[in-house]
Formats: sequence, C-alpha cells, structure tokens
Amino acid sequence: MADAATAKIGRPLRFVVLCPHFAPDIAPTGRVMTQLVEQWAALGHEIHVVTSLPWYRSHRVEPGWNGRLIRRETTTWGSVIRVHPLTSANKSNLVARAVAFVIFSLMAGFCAATITRKRVDAVIAMSPPLTLGTVGWLAARVRRTRLVFNVQDIFPDAVVRTGAITNRFVISLASWLERFTYRRSHAVVVLSDDLCANVRAKLSVSRASTVHVVPNFVDTVGITPRDRLTPYRTELGLGTEPVVMYAGNVGYSQGLEALVEVARRNSNISFVVNGDGAALADLRAQAAGLANVRFSGYQPDDRLAEVLATADVQVVSLRAGLAAVSVPSKVYSILAAGRGVV
Repeated sequence: MADAATAKIGRPLRFVVLCPHFAPDIAPTGRVMTQLVEQWAALGHEIHVVTSLPWYRSHRVEPGWNGRLIRRETTTWGSVIRVHPLTSANKSNLVARAVAFVIFSLMAGFCAATITRKRVDAVIAMSPPLTLGTVGWLAARVRRTRLVFNVQDIFPDAVVRTGAITNRFVISLASWLERFTYRRSHAVVVLSDDLCANVRAKLSVSRASTVHVVPNFVDTVGITPRDRLTPYRTELGLGTEPVVMYAGNVGYSQGLEALVEVARRNSNISFVVNGDGAALADLRAQAAGLANVRFSGYQPDDRLAEVLATADVQVVSLRAGLAAVSVPSKVYSILAAGRGVV
C-alpha cells in the first residue's frame, strides 16, 4: 500500500503512527505494528511512532523504563515517543484500565500532533484502545492530513458481548466515539470480512467504501516447523507425551474454561496455557488440582517459534458470537510453525 502510494506521489511518505504497543514490548499488536514500520522504513519512508512504554508482559512498566512520563528516541527511519501507560497490575479492574487508556490516549494524541514539524502524509492509529482513533483524528486535523484507522478488535462490541461492560452510559459513549471515528477516517482497515461487515453497518452507504480488509501477517522466515522436543518443553517439565497449548492473551473473550474441562477428562495429555491476561487468575483457580495443566508467562519474541513447536496441537479459542468483533490472528503463526490448530 505504501509502496503504491510512493509511486503515485513520486516521493517517500511520512507517517505518524499511534499504537498501544511497539518493540520491545511483546504484545501481538505491537509485533504487527513493529513489522509494518520496519517494512515501510525499508521502502524509504519516514515514520514517527507514538506508543507506550513497554508494559504488556506483567501489566507494569518493565524495569529500566521507569522514571519518566514521556521518552523520545531518534531512529534511522524517524523517531519513537513512548508515553507512560499508567497501567494497574489489577487486570480485572476495567474502570481503572479504561481511565488509564483515556489519559494515555490524550497524552499520545498531543505527542502525535507535535512529534514533527514536517508535513505528514497520514496519521495511522491502531485500536484498541478505541480512544487512540479519536485522538488520532484530532492529530490529523491539527496536521491537516488524513487518518487511517487500523482496527484489530471492534470496540465496544467485544467487551459488551463478553459482559465485561454493562453500564449503559459507558456503552453509549464508546459507541458514539466508535462511529464518530469511523466517519472521520479517510480509511478504516480491519482484519476480516466479518469485521468489515460490522463496521460498514455503522456507516452510511456512501462511506462503506472507506472500509478495507487487510489481514495480519506472519514472519515465515523467523517461524518455521521445528522438532517437538524443544528446550522449552524441558523447562516446562514435559516429556514426550502429547501436548496441547494455548499461547496468547488470556482474556474473557477467549473462553478458555472449555480447555480446562477438556484437560480434566484427558489426564494422559498435557495442556499448557502460555500467556497472561485479565482472566488468568480465574482460569488458574478452575485448573487447581489438575496435574496435567501448566501455566507459563509470555516468552521473548525470539522464542516464539520454539514455543509454538513445543505443542503437538495449538488452540485458537474465541467465545461464540465474537467472530464479527474479533479475529484471533495467531492462526497464521501456528500454521507457519507446522502445527495443527483446534
């Protein structure tokens, strides 16, 4: 897309990117945006990223990154501004998380509007959080340029359907912000046809053409099939028995309670939950006493291929009714690793 635009305009492009995570943070959306920026930079474009300090692994700012509200880095392809995410270690406190996202988004939006004095070809904002899209529009207005809204999950639909948010005022406000941002985006990018239909249903017929499906991708060089008897399997205390793994965010939309119940009925198979999230404590409690269930935290990016290879079968889980609001993009990585998917 950026390469085609370069050919049309006749010069390298300059983007401002607003995203919740960026390398070295290990969040899946951070990996996606980092790889996109690296590709754009390889094509000669200039990119200025506004993101958070790394915090996804433990929901706390990682050691070595504390002490400053905002940090700025200069890179060979532009710059990165990192804003404190104001996160709470209590992942189940949705009110605190929502307030933190709003404050973070406001600070990030200000940084996006002022990060460079040069002319900007587009502001690219990633959701969730939804508020990054709204402040991205404000930044684009200030810079007199276009907003490209990259939507990884549909909010507030995703949290409403899981029952995580029930307050009618909050839902109405979030729905209004959602439609407001869609209508003011030059382009809305979603991951699947179902998400596309969801967004288009909230727009007028004349604006439907602004919604585009661009699936996430996978690094097929870094992730390749490997032997199942990995060092990570040994670290987990596993032998040669069959291993079923879920690797990723342990949230309420995943519905991983079913995985624990399957483990309860199949003691000859080992089950591994590799990740973290708001539903982890509840899942651990449900699995208490099951010797064939193991929990492990997120691993560094350079171990992703090894982690995926450790299992014979990888699980991709999503609660019923959420296909139109969320897409589990980990399927691509699992297939690249040569493992089966359930």
